Amino acid sequence: MTFTHSPADHPLLQPHESDVLRTVATFAREVVGPGAAERDAIEKGQVDWATVREGHALGLLRMAIPRETGGLGLGQLALAMVLEELASADPGMALVFGATGLFQTPLLVCGDPRLQERYLAPFLGPEPVLACNAVAEQFNGTDLVLPQNSPHAQNMTTARRSGGEYLLNGTKRYITNAPFATFATVMANLEDHPGSTGLTCFVTDLEQDGVERGETHDKVGYRTAPAGELVFTDARVPEENVIGDERGGWDLNVTVGNLTRVGCAAIATGIARHSLTRAHAWCGERRQGGRLLYEHQMSARKLADMAARVSAARALYVDAAVKADTILPTPAYEPAVAKLVADRAAIDNADAAMSLIGAQAFQRDDGMDRVLRDAYGPRIYEGSPEALALVITDELYDIPGVR
Repeated sequence: MTFTHSPADHPLLQPHESDVLRTVATFAREVVGPGAAERDAIEKGQVDWATVREGHALGLLRMAIPRETGGLGLGQLALAMVLEELASADPGMALVFGATGLFQTPLLVCGDPRLQERYLAPFLGPEPVLACNAVAEQFNGTDLVLPQNSPHAQNMTTARRSGGEYLLNGTKRYITNAPFATFATVMANLEDHPGSTGLTCFVTDLEQDGVERGETHDKVGYRTAPAGELVFTDARVPEENVIGDERGGWDLNVTVGNLTRVGCAAIATGIARHSLTRAHAWCGERRQGGRLLYEHQMSARKLADMAARVSAARALYVDAAVKADTILPTPAYEPAVAKLVADRAAIDNADAAMSLIGAQAFQRDDGMDRVLRDAYGPRIYEGSPEALALVITDELYDIPGVR
């Protein structure tokens, strides 16, 4: 049944992309899924390096890097489908690989051969390297997502030019992979520019003086993917590590955000699909009143709604991914809509599965509590429903100066 997997035979996938997707589906089913409960229970801030190494051997830390340089060369559609497969087994593991890809995205978008040669090459080696994209801060959420909010950002991480380099100062929070990342793309505001109006993107080595790993966050869900603070105190970044130009951070942030929302929608779809798979199996075996659960009208309606949500969420992210692969600049509307719908599908399907499975799902050893906790993650990162609504509305009204 199509709800149980991403279609590796999708007509818009290249043959090598279909092969990758089939391999990842097996990896997710046989390796990632069986370890999900154990990873959820470990102490905060730990990484399952054994599984990361296996994923790295399959190319999951170089998915979007071009094939001619040693990567998998996946387009946005294939990349999204890979993330759905991983998320259907453990969305936290999808984030570990996805956050590293998010670091790589600005480098791939900018096309700077010097930066690409230096900072993409480590992901082609034999040992896994993790990376992150450091945007969020304690006081700045949508003020770093919505350009119209830029004057209102508070206490931003700053960048001050000093000769041929910049000095970064400030704290980034809620950064996936921060406790173990080797590199980061850091969004900082140029000094003397109000709010985040001087937003500029810097490629930064994290294993240097002036950079500390701050608090490791104790998250409700996605515990497989460690997140935490990065603290910069006069951290030195050479001027050639600016991606684009000074104050080019906003255009880059918008482009990367539109691309990333496609993958986020795919991860949410994977969570929704996992819940449907669990409920489907349970209702096909459990009997009440002399009939299987799915034969009862109320249960059938819940299952039908769950299946419809998965199909709708996947159709929307596939449409967004195809447009991201074929249209420049990357459109904002389709990725935002896909994420808005998929985020809700993840929560609603987890809730419905809990209801259908009942007392068994309420046991810690069943695993549905992890799925329910994970389901609330997608609606927070890369644009809350409220932020997405503003993006969608701006597109509907085609507001000048916002896009």
